[in-house]
Amino acid sequence: MDWLYVLMPIAGVKIFWPGLIILGIGVGVIGGFFGMGGAWMVTPGLNILGFPMAFAIGTDIAHMAGKSLIATMRHGRFGNVDYRLGLIMLVGTVVGFEVGAQTVMWLERLGSVEKFVRYLYLFLLAFIAWMVFSDVAKRKSKERAAMAAGQEVDKLATGIEWHKTFHRIKIPPMVHFKEAGVYCSAWLPIFVSFLTGLLAGVLGIGGGLIRMPALIYFIGCPTHVAVGTDLFEVMISGLYGAGTYTYKGRTELVAAIIMLVGASMGAQIGTVATKYIKGYGIRIAFGLAVVGCALSIILKLLGKAIPGWSAFFDNSSTALILGLVSAMSLYITVKMVEGAKKEIAAKKTRSVA
Repeated sequence: MDWLYVLMPIAGVKIFWPGLIILGIGVGVIGGFFGMGGAWMVTPGLNILGFPMAFAIGTDIAHMAGKSLIATMRHGRFGNVDYRLGLIMLVGTVVGFEVGAQTVMWLERLGSVEKFVRYLYLFLLAFIAWMVFSDVAKRKSKERAAMAAGQEVDKLATGIEWHKTFHRIKIPPMVHFKEAGVYCSAWLPIFVSFLTGLLAGVLGIGGGLIRMPALIYFIGCPTHVAVGTDLFEVMISGLYGAGTYTYKGRTELVAAIIMLVGASMGAQIGTVATKYIKGYGIRIAFGLAVVGCALSIILKLLGKAIPGWSAFFDNSSTALILGLVSAMSLYITVKMVEGAKKEIAAKKTRSVA
């Protein structure tokens, strides 16, 4: 079965190339749908397929930048991108990303990067999953209370409303973000973007895993605007990150190109799907994907801890991450097709009438 493996010239490892294609197409769909580069799946996915962690980080960022550009252009046509908010957040993102990248180089010299990044991933994924499902539970509780009182909950209302607390901070300059419908201190998005940029540089992600929920829960963006604006930010930070990691010799361009071909097509599907799946539908799917990704990392860690079962846990981890990407992208594609069919049928009905 040697033909299923290809040598990566820079990293010096042989990689299961069908896995790269599955990751590219699947994460293209998922990234366009959730408004992120998908690195929270791709970086551990590349590491599971055989890339050293530093190369997994650099390679993923390189492929992510091009894909996010395509998805951002599509979201912009739907009015889902707040460009002013994205540009302001760029300040904190670039500074935070460089600090994070330098931290990875330092950890690599110490020989601790693999362990540190995996455990940080697990902590972050657990926190985000708790935040998303806690939000969903509180929102449903509000809906049940409103129904009992014979009322309706505001469609823009959320379960977790941390952003209302942050909006009380009135440090000048105060800025109005039209597409997001938010009026707050410019320092709020700058601070949020610095933290997400820092974690992005360490974990090898565009920041979307953290920034998309941060835009919703800390800044108060509607879900669809958070998706589009985050992709705009991922595109910029991804281009910067790709240059940084390539300069440091940690980018495997062959793998990045293989994934980018599939990802550029998948991103179109995922972006259009947000037209038919709104708000909490996106949040619930996002939460499930985060849980699945965390489980795959746990299996990989068990393989390291129990050498006798390492092959079993490693294969299970690979199957889970590829299966998760495939299942989630299939679900999004099916929902997009169903939504498109309903829209076409409705247009035909109106034209006949």
